[in-house]
Amino acid sequence: MSRYGKRIIVGVGVITLLSASLVMSEETWRLERGEQWKAVSAEDKYVLAVAEIKKMVNMGETKAVGQTIEQLKEDFPEIAGADLDAFLEAEVLFCGGKLSKADRAYEKVLSKYPQSELYEAVLDRQFSIGTAYLGGQKRRVLGIFKMRRYAEGERIMEKISERRGDSPIARRAALAIVESYERRGKFIDAFDKWSGISSRWPTGQIGKDALLGMARCKHAAYRGPRYDSTHLVSAKSYYERFKLRYPRDAEEMDIDERLKQIDEQLAYKQFGIGEYYHKGGSKQAGNLYYQMVLDNWPESTAAKMAKERMISDLSGEETKK
Repeated sequence: MSRYGKRIIVGVGVITLLSASLVMSEETWRLERGEQWKAVSAEDKYVLAVAEIKKMVNMGETKAVGQTIEQLKEDFPEIAGADLDAFLEAEVLFCGGKLSKADRAYEKVLSKYPQSELYEAVLDRQFSIGTAYLGGQKRRVLGIFKMRRYAEGERIMEKISERRGDSPIARRAALAIVESYERRGKFIDAFDKWSGISSRWPTGQIGKDALLGMARCKHAAYRGPRYDSTHLVSAKSYYERFKLRYPRDAEEMDIDERLKQIDEQLAYKQFGIGEYYHKGGSKQAGNLYYQMVLDNWPESTAAKMAKERMISDLSGEETKK
């Protein structure tokens, strides 16, 4: 069987006789779609047993884990080997909250036993560790300071994504990284990651989320009228692309309102430049920017302000005459 393991489908028409105590002497059967009963293999039961151990570890049942491990080795002497010992060593570390050491131990399993039936279980554990780190898990440095482990979480998730290609866990790992970036306000990093996700999975729900994510992050990266408007222009382009590609979703998400907001911001940016020249004594240059606002964003609030400024200047000139 491949390292990705067989999966026992649990649902309508599936009956297992697997005992919760992990004693595997009885045969386990499942009903295939063709209505024929087939015995579940020892490998399948082995994977189920390992899943039971993982559940105990999650619940912190250390003593029960130890007993179950011994039972597992007795029940599956033909399967259990050095890879199981290495995995269980990592599980003990994980159960004790020693996540960095556990991650290194899990990595050892993946490196030394790439064909192991435990491959998926190890990746799942590493995903849990990566999630904890990206969520703000801290580690003590020099016995005093506590530092967050975002970089370690990113590294773990990147490795999972690289190892598993187009699988669901690879997509989840990539999304975990980009979502962490956005939560922390690292919008440029988030945009770059969304861009990579879009290139890797351009279609389906993840492709749609990536396009929207790129637009959202570019918009959020804009720091205000005193800064360059490149991010706004890019955000508008991505939102327009999203609207064109997914018109129904764009309507439900009120993308038009976001585009209107961006236009207001762009208009105000140009109005601010006009104000800069105007206050600096170059009214002619200022009026050029005011006119640009009127031409490009006539319905914006900034356009009304620009028009009032130009009328005021004109009135002032006529008064002088």
